[in-house]
Amino acid sequence: MTDVTRILNDLDHGDPKAAEKLLPLVYEELRKLATHRMAQEMPGQTLQPTALVHDAWLRLVNAENQTWQNRAHFFGAAAEAMRRILIDRARRKHARRHGGGLQRLDVQEIDLVGEARRDQDDQLLAVSEALDKLAAQDKVKAELVKLRYFVGLTITEAAQVLGVSEPTAKRYWAYARAWLYQEIQNSAK
Repeated sequence: MTDVTRILNDLDHGDPKAAEKLLPLVYEELRKLATHRMAQEMPGQTLQPTALVHDAWLRLVNAENQTWQNRAHFFGAAAEAMRRILIDRARRKHARRHGGGLQRLDVQEIDLVGEARRDQDDQLLAVSEALDKLAAQDKVKAELVKLRYFVGLTITEAAQVLGVSEPTAKRYWAYARAWLYQEIQNSAK
């Protein structure tokens, strides 16, 4: 049993100091995952990887009735928390009270960067909705997509987290990408 798994067990059993012990062990890996995900965002993004890690951490340790079976399960939950944070931000930006479809323009620098950002938010929401549909049909393939798309893991790393072989992960990835593409295309019509 690794230190992380042992501390996760302690956390599940109500040890109040377990979260303090866990954070230093997983922080750098969570930060690496968040940095990779944020690198895919458009320039000018106000959310920093550190803030994404901290928000995800708070969601993880404050979740009621949350238990983690092992390190892989914990990082899967962290990936899901990061995905939800980014989805919530995209939805909030689309909300009418936050400017909805309106775009701020600097008279000195009028260009199409703002339009590209809105397209990226729309794409993120479309992927999230399609991913929820895929999860209803096949949770493992949906989890693979989350680990690859939202966290930035390689096929090898995602296969290890999911406990499947690398060739199986490659097949699942090919299937999931094709399925999501078709679903997004159908919903755009």
